[in-house]
Amino acid sequence: MSKHWQRDLAALQRAVLAMSSQVEEMIEKACRALRDSRVELVDEVIALEEGVNEREVQIEEECLKILALHQPVAIDLRRAAMLLKINNDLERMADLAVNIAERTRSLSKFMTFAIPERFDAMARLAIGMVNSSLDAFVHLDSEAAREICHQDNLVDDINRQNIDEMYHRMRDDSESVEPALQFFSCSRHVERIADLATNIAEDVIFLVEGEIARHRTDESEIPLQDNKPSIPR
Repeated sequence: MSKHWQRDLAALQRAVLAMSSQVEEMIEKACRALRDSRVELVDEVIALEEGVNEREVQIEEECLKILALHQPVAIDLRRAAMLLKINNDLERMADLAVNIAERTRSLSKFMTFAIPERFDAMARLAIGMVNSSLDAFVHLDSEAAREICHQDNLVDDINRQNIDEMYHRMRDDSESVEPALQFFSCSRHVERIADLATNIAEDVIFLVEGEIARHRTDESEIPLQDNKPSIPR
């Protein structure tokens, strides 16, 4: 493709990366608000959403414009289409961060409710996956993308542990039902953020190798060079 296409695509990619930085900030603040009962961070998360929504519309419009102007084919077309998908995934992550923040406000009424310690590891894993998935896209690194797919299993495991713990708390103490359900929703939102990061990673694998990695049920079908990662401490 022409140098004009390369220039426009690079500008679009920079815009997506700038948006991803905002989204990562939202997720980090939302999870920190929940973990540390910092209700003042809730308004900061909500305030950031407007900027993300504006960027999402601008990026979509610009992407459609350059697709119509340059009419790319093959990998150039797939790369532009993937930027559209990433743009949408990031906006959905921002919505989930707002949901976590709003649940935090509700949970602040239950001062004795303890957030499971494992939540911090879960949040750090999910945020790291978002960052790594964008890096994998920028560098067209399919091996890094496969690593992200396996990290998603770790997030799923922690989410299941959270569900089990909330179930036992609700069974043993009826006053824990409402806060436990609020926290369960937060845990599920973080797990969904990790899923969206995995979607990006799977698209990177397809972009680089032409291999469809979605809907794999057996993790052995997405081989890694190294051992399965451990949950960060």
